[in-house]
Amino acid sequence: MDDRLKYSTPIMPPIYQASTYYVKSMDTFEELINKDGYFYLRHGCPTSRVAEDAIKELEGGVGTCAFSSGMAAVSTIFMAFLKPGDHMVMNYPVYSGVDNFIRKFLVPKMQIEITRVPAGCDVEMYRKHVKENTKILYGETPCNPILTILDLDAFGKLGQSLPGVITVVDSTFGGPYVQQPIKHGVDICFNSCTKYLGGHSDLLGGCATTRTKELYDVIQDMSITAGNRLNPFDASLLYRGVLTLGVRMEKHSQNALGLAKFLENHPIVNQVWYPGLPSHPQHDTAKKQMKVYAGMIAFDMKCSLECAKSFVENLKVIKLAVSLGGVRSLIELASLMTHGPWISGEECVAMNNLPETLVRLSVGIEDMDVLMEDLKQALDKIPVAS
Repeated sequence: MDDRLKYSTPIMPPIYQASTYYVKSMDTFEELINKDGYFYLRHGCPTSRVAEDAIKELEGGVGTCAFSSGMAAVSTIFMAFLKPGDHMVMNYPVYSGVDNFIRKFLVPKMQIEITRVPAGCDVEMYRKHVKENTKILYGETPCNPILTILDLDAFGKLGQSLPGVITVVDSTFGGPYVQQPIKHGVDICFNSCTKYLGGHSDLLGGCATTRTKELYDVIQDMSITAGNRLNPFDASLLYRGVLTLGVRMEKHSQNALGLAKFLENHPIVNQVWYPGLPSHPQHDTAKKQMKVYAGMIAFDMKCSLECAKSFVENLKVIKLAVSLGGVRSLIELASLMTHGPWISGEECVAMNNLPETLVRLSVGIEDMDVLMEDLKQALDKIPVAS
């Protein structure tokens, strides 16, 4: 090690790009095992720990595990707490990656029973479907892609009233600056760190934060077994993103509210879904549990699917792409991108019930007037009676 480091400390934690750590003696090895030290990358590293601790503090949880992707986080939660024959109640529509994992793995290979409830429904609907074998109550808020809101207070209280049942919330569309499900009594909150937490569209990652140490220990043990922890380089990028999260979320939210109001008043737009609008059916719930309303907007248009395709293709500043939560604005047609090709089965298609012209807009931190002008010029090219 460089002796000169004894005089100063780097302002940012270094990237510990090492797969293994040497020790001076067997006694040292036994000591580091007992004290949760570092010896092999699959068990964690100092770079990841810094990012995990920062997220834990934001969430108000007991512990956070960082993963190689958001799907690694949620699949680890499922594998850690579900066994063959268990039952899970979850919202629908749901993120297509989660839906795929359920349909291709949990149901056919683990015989997990799934009951779906409408996204944003009253929490009592979850209670109605609880059975003796129910293990997980699962919800997204805001929900992808239609931005319905789950009442976190009611959801947390429901879970704590049901012994043996775990509540899990996907908080990706909000993130820990915007909302803290753990503080509302939710057992496990997870995020795709690829989105707002990373914030720059340059890393793939996920995290899960728990309300109790017991839950944390189970998830950590499963993540070590599965070998899907976050690598040191992406952990460094994630920590950088966490440091600017609050500033970015304020700007995302400011821009999104302005654009949502603009879209709501445009003649070609049929409906806008944004939690910060008074017209949102769950605006009061969102106001109660969200510090700001984040940067995701959904809207559909009074036009054909072909015209909707032309709209997203005619944008100049806002880029046509999947994913969300970065500093640059992204847009997609949900029915043909994230929530179309991945959905199969008549029941799932019917439950999604998404307008074919539904647009999902991830508002970045660019100048709002520039974004508004870009939307306007593309919308104005659509014939009103198309």
